[in-house]
Amino acid sequence: MKGVFSIVGWTVVAALGAGALGSIALHRGEPLNATWFVVAAVCCYLVAYRLYSAFVAAKVLTLDDTRATPCERHDDGRDFVPTNKWVLFGHHFAAIAGPGPLVGPTLAAQFGYLPGTLWLIAGAAFAGCVQDFVILFCSIRRDGKSIGQMAREEVGERGGFIAQLAVLAIMTILLAVIGLVVVNALKSSPWATFTLAMTIPIALLLGLYLRFVRPGRVLEASVMGVALVLFVVVAGQWVADSPSWARVFTLSGVALAFTIIAYGFAASALPVWLLLAPRDYLSAFIKAGAIFSLAAGILFVRPQVLMPPLTRFIDGTGPVFAGKIFPFCFITIACGAISGFHSLISSGTTPKMILRESHARFIGYGAMLLESFVGVMAMVAACAMPPGVYFAINSPPSIVGSSGAAAAGTISGWGYPLQAQTMSDLAHKVGEITLWNRAGGAPSLAVGMAQIFSSTIGGERLLSIWYHFAIMFEALFILTVLDAGTRVGRFMVQDLGGRFWKPFGRTGWMPGVLLSSAIIVALWGYFLYQGVVDPLGGINSLWPLFGISNQLLAAVALVVATTILMKMGRLRWIWVTLLPMAWLVTITMTASYQKIFDANPRIGFLAYARTLATQIAAGKIPAEKIAETQRLIFNQRLDAAVTGVLAAMILVLILEALAHWYAMLSRRKESVLHESPYIATRWAPDFSGAAHGDD
Repeated sequence: MKGVFSIVGWTVVAALGAGALGSIALHRGEPLNATWFVVAAVCCYLVAYRLYSAFVAAKVLTLDDTRATPCERHDDGRDFVPTNKWVLFGHHFAAIAGPGPLVGPTLAAQFGYLPGTLWLIAGAAFAGCVQDFVILFCSIRRDGKSIGQMAREEVGERGGFIAQLAVLAIMTILLAVIGLVVVNALKSSPWATFTLAMTIPIALLLGLYLRFVRPGRVLEASVMGVALVLFVVVAGQWVADSPSWARVFTLSGVALAFTIIAYGFAASALPVWLLLAPRDYLSAFIKAGAIFSLAAGILFVRPQVLMPPLTRFIDGTGPVFAGKIFPFCFITIACGAISGFHSLISSGTTPKMILRESHARFIGYGAMLLESFVGVMAMVAACAMPPGVYFAINSPPSIVGSSGAAAAGTISGWGYPLQAQTMSDLAHKVGEITLWNRAGGAPSLAVGMAQIFSSTIGGERLLSIWYHFAIMFEALFILTVLDAGTRVGRFMVQDLGGRFWKPFGRTGWMPGVLLSSAIIVALWGYFLYQGVVDPLGGINSLWPLFGISNQLLAAVALVVATTILMKMGRLRWIWVTLLPMAWLVTITMTASYQKIFDANPRIGFLAYARTLATQIAAGKIPAEKIAETQRLIFNQRLDAAVTGVLAAMILVLILEALAHWYAMLSRRKESVLHESPYIATRWAPDFSGAAHGDD
């Protein structure tokens, strides 16, 4: 009887999800209620986790809880730390959930709500979650080795070395962009700066509390930590209202950059139980709490989605960014559907802390579903505002005009009515000087979130409070990726250095830890500093590389995963990773080619550089702007070169993998699986670990 009720219940959930998804896809005419987005996403995620992830766990990977995991065999109190699965879920989610699921869907909303929403849900269930889950499993079976190490062992020495170099280069770009987004979010914002700064001593306090005062008391620490974080969020407003304290926490871009560089070094070098795990655990509470509150607000307020399902800009003429819906919708959304960065976390910190193989399903597949839900909520928040307001915030003045009246006229001419006074009134309500031309996604997302929150609690009186809370939430969301990513980068630097000097590769050797931390921080810190002092803000030169690099890294991860599954004898199920790999290679190579060679200067890096060079030669650039323009030309050519090099390295890796697959399938080469030897666990079945590794 229980089985019958289960079948009926899951049938109802599946039917409800299919109906909601159908309403989103087929609805035309009147504005669509945002409730359908929440229902469709939640139901689809539940079905995907219950059925597809269970299939991958049982048939494709055959998880085995009798095997000792790396944290049991190599517990060192620093990197290999047995960790409660709920704490590790919070750490993993906080580490993977960065700017992508917030900013990507917001920017992709220029195509309309339909393509982005469908890709967020389907892409996560069949690609992103699978990548995270499978790579986490593979790393667990190999003592927590990185994606680069696994590529070298499983794909081949040459291909693996190329993969390691490509991954390190991509990681440097990703961390620099993430750091730059944080700097731009915190600049001249004492409230957000104070709140984020206070999460560090709170995390240190919790780490010491769980290590020495009350080992394993996760619930106590959680209540204390969340209470302290909520207090500093409120206290941030007091700091902002105090002239003396506001000066202390109002930092310039350069000062913030060096502060973030120093924090990245500390997060990489200190023991994981002291700072990284408790801070990310706290951040996960704020992230998940804000997202679920946003979902609850959507269900309570039931706002209308005012953006059409498809806009006129699917042809590639969009004002937010140029490029057709294929491939740029998928490149722009990035992390909300599949993220190569996740493979670094799934083969970096998380596999060294997981207690049992079965936890990989909950942590790997489940955390990515939650990140996808973040992306759907961001899409709703962006599309619930009037389209005219959305385009006014996200469009640059070179497209819509430099004055409010001109911009309003341009946007209205696109078919999205807008009055200049509307933008002035909205800026005043949220406590900003202006909201015109605030490109980048974060301000428009904050406006959308603030409008939904204020409709639930406080009304327009609290609109400015909710807006600045949303800005702080976005910065917190992003910064946690920086610390975990830097630690993973440190592992990669040590692994590469260990090829030339063995002691350097030992993760427990403190001089190697400090030196490798300094190297990875210096790499991304250099690009971060250059971005901060860039006359155009840095994002213009670094951000286009973010989406392409991230998806190229996902292609690397799926190549490695497919090779390992083939060696495990899972040819029958090889499509689980092979199909998303083929799709990612297609969209990333298409996007790379267009970004380098497209004749449209709004799309192609080289075309834009040529246009600027022609303007200088024709004397159309004022003398005082020539140096700035020449730097912009250099940045565009550098973007093109970096994109080309990364794409070429990934193509070489794919060719190496294809040759390797052919040799295995034709039995010309012995298939050797480089798993760690089986060792039975000594832990009891009900052992749940601790927050930091104490039994």
